[in-house]
Amino acid sequence: MTAPVAARPSEARDRLLRTASDLFYAEGIRAVGVDRVIGEAGVTRATFYRHFPSKDDLVVAYLSGVDGLVRAIAAGAAEGEPRLRAVIGEMAESLCLAGFRGCAFINAAAEFPDPRSPVHRAVAAHRTWLAALFERELRVAGHPGPTGAAAHLMMLRDGAMVAGYLADPTVARRTLRRGLDDLLRSGR
Repeated sequence: MTAPVAARPSEARDRLLRTASDLFYAEGIRAVGVDRVIGEAGVTRATFYRHFPSKDDLVVAYLSGVDGLVRAIAAGAAEGEPRLRAVIGEMAESLCLAGFRGCAFINAAAEFPDPRSPVHRAVAAHRTWLAALFERELRVAGHPGPTGAAAHLMMLRDGAMVAGYLADPTVARRTLRRGLDDLLRSGR
């Protein structure tokens, strides 16, 4: 991967990213080639490479977009329990949406297992941030063991994301919310 490219606001870039995001999530990252993204976005190859020097750059931009959505949800809620409920609540609701295919980050990690890959590093950075968010908000909520509880919440979240895709999403959603309730109650 080349050096990070500053996001230039442009309709073509937005269209490429939107198209790639939809295709990567629905069909898998490796299953979708650059030519398909270019064709479905209706741009030229030169336009693609002006905005994304490589497919890895496009994938990292896709994951950055997903990361940004989660960060915005967190930023929009008060600290502590309200923030945890907002983030987990949004994740729980996503499990029951039409077209849900699991967690974009878990899916990407499965396709890019090499820890040196820029895609894998983007996944790791998101997960590190999310675990730190859980720990910080559990601490603010007064949980006596925020580190262990945050690890527990990450595991619940990961399991719900997989179960929401492979099993009954309604049960996964309910279980994730109940798990957060139990963690918060255990801290009181």
